[in-house]
Amino acid sequence: MVDLPLTTWLAAAMAFVAVALGTVSIALLLEWSQEARRKKMALRQLREMAAQGMDVGDVGLIRGAGGLDAAWVALLSTRLPHLRDIRLMLEQAGMEWTFQSYLLLVAGWGGGLGLAGLTVTGQWLFALPLAALGASLPYLWIRNKRKRRLGKFEAQLPEAIDLLGRAIRSGHPLSSGLDMVSKESPDPLASEFRRTFEEQRFGLPLEDSLLAMAERITLVDVRILVTAILIQRNVGGNLAEILDNISYTIRERFKIRRQLRVYTAQGRMAGYVLAVLPISVGFIIFLLNPDYMMTLFRDPAGRLSLAVAAVLQTSGYFWIRNIVNIDI
Repeated sequence: MVDLPLTTWLAAAMAFVAVALGTVSIALLLEWSQEARRKKMALRQLREMAAQGMDVGDVGLIRGAGGLDAAWVALLSTRLPHLRDIRLMLEQAGMEWTFQSYLLLVAGWGGGLGLAGLTVTGQWLFALPLAALGASLPYLWIRNKRKRRLGKFEAQLPEAIDLLGRAIRSGHPLSSGLDMVSKESPDPLASEFRRTFEEQRFGLPLEDSLLAMAERITLVDVRILVTAILIQRNVGGNLAEILDNISYTIRERFKIRRQLRVYTAQGRMAGYVLAVLPISVGFIIFLLNPDYMMTLFRDPAGRLSLAVAAVLQTSGYFWIRNIVNIDI
């Protein structure tokens, strides 16, 4: 494989880039058409409401892209319920992509990387794992984006709770406090609280809008906040004092989490070193003596050893990561 001519590598790279960029272009075009269709449908509904003198609650305005999915996408979601988690993940990541655009990216990136591997090796045994890797890239990217967005939301939550408590102490109702938080806080917290405020302003009960936010933001702190507000609305009590206690608890959890990161820093660093060291040493030996290292790739026992080593190395890294990752 190393002795392949440069033209083969260039052909594989061009095949991957062409398929990947073509898929992204088609996905963007699909999103643009879906957005234009969504605006036309909402505008038509608003005109019908204005012409008939109807109230907002009488007509269900479209929110999101759930009603614009193709029939085959709806059928696929019915047959595979786990695909609904992808929709939630896209929403939690703050992305307005439709589910069919996500499937298009998965197929395009998987096909592009698999085609590149088939061009270089000429064997399906190597092309299929590369195709699986390419298909998983959009999922990993969206999951990482969701993790960063939820992390930012969690870091902004104590200040938002303090602001909500001050608004209640000054005489504002809870709905006005949500509006103040949405205007004074940065994103992504502002967008989620704004959505909650707008939902209850347009007729949805406040309890339902708060529960919907807890379903979108799968954080323990948000569930605690929503549960405390709902209990207070049913049995009464000093909501401002309850919010202060929740804010204090969240900050203490952050403090303990930072202390744990300090205590587990050595273990995390050991995992990184053990994961990178064999690859680095093997690359250096390859630069010094290529023929010596090529035995691992040419001999069947060498390829089997590389496969076993890769599996054990990956398992060890995730094992160490699971040990040092303490949930608080």
